[in-house]
Amino acid sequence: MTGAFHQSYEPVAGSVALSALVAALPLVVLAVLLAVVRVAPWKAAVAGATTAFALAWLVWRMPIGLAVAAATHGMAFGLWPISWVVLNAVFFYNLTVASGDFDVIRRSLARLTDDRRIQALLVAFCFGALVEGIAGFGAPVAISAAMLAGLGFEPVSAAVLALVANTAPVAFGSIGIPITTLGGLLAPILGRDVASTTLDLSAMVGRQLPLFSLLVPAYLVVLLAGWRRMVEVLPAVVTAGASFALVQFAVSNFVGPELTDILSALASLSALALLLRLWRPRQPWRGEGGGPSPVERHDPKTRVARAYAIYAILVVVVLLGQGAASLGLKNVRWETAWPGSYEVRDGRAAPLVHREPPIVASTTPYPLNYRLDALTSAGTLVLAASGAAFLVMLAFGAPLAAFTITFARTLRQLKLPIVTIAFILSIATVMNYSGMTSSMALALAATGVLFPFFSAFIGMLGVFLTGSDTSSNTLFGPLQATTAKISGLDPILMAATNSSGGVMGKMISPQNLSVGAAGVGAVGREGEIFRRVIGHSLVLTSLMGLVAMLQAYVVPWMVPGR
Repeated sequence: MTGAFHQSYEPVAGSVALSALVAALPLVVLAVLLAVVRVAPWKAAVAGATTAFALAWLVWRMPIGLAVAAATHGMAFGLWPISWVVLNAVFFYNLTVASGDFDVIRRSLARLTDDRRIQALLVAFCFGALVEGIAGFGAPVAISAAMLAGLGFEPVSAAVLALVANTAPVAFGSIGIPITTLGGLLAPILGRDVASTTLDLSAMVGRQLPLFSLLVPAYLVVLLAGWRRMVEVLPAVVTAGASFALVQFAVSNFVGPELTDILSALASLSALALLLRLWRPRQPWRGEGGGPSPVERHDPKTRVARAYAIYAILVVVVLLGQGAASLGLKNVRWETAWPGSYEVRDGRAAPLVHREPPIVASTTPYPLNYRLDALTSAGTLVLAASGAAFLVMLAFGAPLAAFTITFARTLRQLKLPIVTIAFILSIATVMNYSGMTSSMALALAATGVLFPFFSAFIGMLGVFLTGSDTSSNTLFGPLQATTAKISGLDPILMAATNSSGGVMGKMISPQNLSVGAAGVGAVGREGEIFRRVIGHSLVLTSLMGLVAMLQAYVVPWMVPGR
């Protein structure tokens, strides 16, 4: 038997500050390897996980059996449900590419207008958000940047626009995986169930990011063409931003995180397309010295409708699955205490890890549970939607082998990202259950009333380092929530701010810069792109920090449950 483990928060010379510095070493190792040494992300994640394990065992005195349990639990959580969702989301996207539906939608957008300003809104903001909602993980930047370059935009400008536009939707990307991951990590810390924690996080982020969704379309056009030319297309700017923001707020607050991006992007695309039937700018702007956009072949209306119908299938299947879950139709749910993390007392699993004051009011068990939802997982629902969509494709002549070939290609595409996700979750779980996260939180609590402002920058730093809002939430979300509890702030607000602030770091992450440069054929010009976006990242992160300050101290009623 492993024996009970009571967390210690000052294991290094009895000092919170020194303990926090040592606790940060796994994150420092990850950061240095990613940003300085530039090793492959999966190798950096393995090194960070190894460092976290060694510190938990040797410095925080976590019994090695419990350290192994925490590490393997994190890996398992990284595989299911997180990687399962990512795998099937990217598979759905790859199916639409293989069937030609993606190109049909791309061409339909290009034909709506030859005004560069409105093309930037349609492609970078609206369509980029749709790709983010389905696939995420760099795909929207690469695709929207390449589309803009193909329409005649200067390559580096196309990459900059795609990077800046990829802010508002990131927190709900890949079928909401950043929020659902954060909910799974926070629930045991807060002593709540995963479902309600995730819904509160979704609602909180949905009360922050719509403010930026209103701002980003205008921001994009000003970047591209200047303030005066932005005012000339103000109806389009307002339509794109307001429709996206309203649906983003409504879906995140009343449905959940999974469909927030997809429905917001489709609403914004539809609203802008409808506006263009009723209104056009007086003088189309094609850029400085720019000519008309390249003209591509015209697809029949029925083919365009079929392409959009594939996305409608995804929305309907996910909504039906969520509805079944809300009605209690969870026919396959397996939940258990993770092996090695408990002992049996009176026939029940008793957690071996205990949290201590001042993190909690009194010694409190910290259970390490694992849940497997085979039917109601977002990943399973997206796979079902892929199957339904493929039946439609078959009816129109797609080869039967396309389904398995595309799935195999997706597995090959994601094998290393899946390894990275598993080890990133291992880092987070070991740090949480050993007490390392709490040591860092006690030090961060010293920032006092300014912590909500810095909270946004912590999230931004996480995405800058990892290139992923999911990974940032994994590494820093529990830290933010624990710091909030110590500081008397709302943990849901601070964890949500980690995600909302994190999206502002997406445009400066080395991975995304490389993806954007590659998408427009500007490999080697990543430094130039970085110099053009860093200021925007800092400005938007600062604004997010101010929003968090207001929600913490001036309008706390905006926090769910207040």
